[in-house]
Amino acid sequence: MRSGVKVAVVGGVFAVVVGGVGYGAYNVLDGLGDSGVGGGSDTKATSSEVKTGPVTEDEIAETSKAFLAAWAKGEATAAAELTNNKGDAEPTLAGYSESAHVTGAVITPGPATGSKVPYTVRATVSYEGRTKPWTYASELTVVRGLTTGRPLVDWDPSVIHPELGKGESLETGESKTASIEAVDRNGNVLTKEKYPSLGGILDELRKKYGQKAGGTTGIETWINSANADGVDKTLLTLVKGKTGRVPTTLDAGIQAAAEKAVKKYDKSSVAAVEPSSGAIRAIANNPANGFESARWAKVAPGSTMKIVTAAMIIQNGLGSANSPVECPSTVPWEGRTFHNLEDFSLPNATLKRAFAKSCNTTFIKPVLPLGSGKRDTALGDEASRYFGIGQVWQTGVTTWDGKVPPSEGAETAASFIGQGKIQMNPLNMASITATAVKGRFLQPFIVPQTLDNRKFATASPLPGGVSDQLREMLTYTATSPEGTATKAMASVGGDKGGKTGSSEIGGQATSDSWFTGYSNDLAAAALVQSGGHGGDAAGPVVAEVLLAGP
Repeated sequence: MRSGVKVAVVGGVFAVVVGGVGYGAYNVLDGLGDSGVGGGSDTKATSSEVKTGPVTEDEIAETSKAFLAAWAKGEATAAAELTNNKGDAEPTLAGYSESAHVTGAVITPGPATGSKVPYTVRATVSYEGRTKPWTYASELTVVRGLTTGRPLVDWDPSVIHPELGKGESLETGESKTASIEAVDRNGNVLTKEKYPSLGGILDELRKKYGQKAGGTTGIETWINSANADGVDKTLLTLVKGKTGRVPTTLDAGIQAAAEKAVKKYDKSSVAAVEPSSGAIRAIANNPANGFESARWAKVAPGSTMKIVTAAMIIQNGLGSANSPVECPSTVPWEGRTFHNLEDFSLPNATLKRAFAKSCNTTFIKPVLPLGSGKRDTALGDEASRYFGIGQVWQTGVTTWDGKVPPSEGAETAASFIGQGKIQMNPLNMASITATAVKGRFLQPFIVPQTLDNRKFATASPLPGGVSDQLREMLTYTATSPEGTATKAMASVGGDKGGKTGSSEIGGQATSDSWFTGYSNDLAAAALVQSGGHGGDAAGPVVAEVLLAGP
């Protein structure tokens, strides 16, 4: 049975379909049997000959048109038959009207790009006498069935909504959590409409603090998380509940700069922390919806990790900012040879100059005298004991708090230059820079500790003189003619410093771009996936954020 969803499919290369009053005024699925479109999910073909090769333009047009029309009319079974996974597609399609309470849908497809077809959905959501329009964009991909040879929609929940993931569902009703009004440190209201990157954070704050803040529930459309302990995502508000006020440490001006900066690249993220307090001033991602790399990524940070390695070298008496060091083009380590970029070497170097030039060999060779037992754990001990990495941070929202595990063999050497098993994200690296500048770790946080009396992670202060040397090295890297961070930080004033990084990731032709830096009382770090050299991509992102700070 049809669910009662009205239909109109218009635009692009698709035929205009005008539906009359009621349902069944025009059935675009009629007569498609001879075209090879449809016929169920990817089950065995009835024909003795199974078509192979890429889908054609006509197949893409006909299949997508038929699928979108069936979906828009609420014909979940018919639409699911046009996908390569009927079992998963049908309940999700049925839920569009049954649980999300969509009572009308107009889908406007755009021109296909290859096998992908973008479209805009203009829907109407109705619940207990409340009605509201709902507009968003998504896309589908047409593929050839592996066993049938028929053109089919490659099923993914994001076909229905771009933020819908596997195991998730859409629902409309009385919200599960109380409404909030989150404000920045100056009392400015923070919304996901104005600051898209904060959508996930605002949903988490709502779940955790909404009731404590005195909020009440409303009527909404949301995505049910696939995990029992997960956070639901609000997509549409039909009736607002009373909002409870939740203070945050964010700064609207710095957040706006961060949102703008990450849009320069397809996959980028940035976080900014105040060294004097640990307060998170901004956190942004592009794309804004989905996985939030700024606080959840677990990837190698490249040469930005040399901040921690430098501290380890200084504290173990293996060098100091102005002591002479070797920077050969290569260095062997237990059967593997490590190289500098383009095999450069630096004669008459100091640790400060080697840091500024990002000489890999300098940050590997001096550690050999520690002995295999200590050197395999020395970096992790440094990161945890003094920089708070790997501890459990109680920021107020979920975060990945970094990892520098024990290693052995060549992985140990790789870890000293930010490769190997090290896992970091921009929030971790911004905190590391803030710790280097401040001289002690202050756990990052996004809501005041007094809101729920949660226990912050702590770490030992850096020993006397270490912070001063790290600041000297960071400043030299961002101000001297030979510093790899100088170009990116040229527009940033005040007391400043920076460090570039690039990390090789398996399966990527181009390395990830990393950059971390500070200006006055603001530290920031950015990651641009497949961005190449740190100064070229991530550097300008950090600079733009720092320019919005004190």
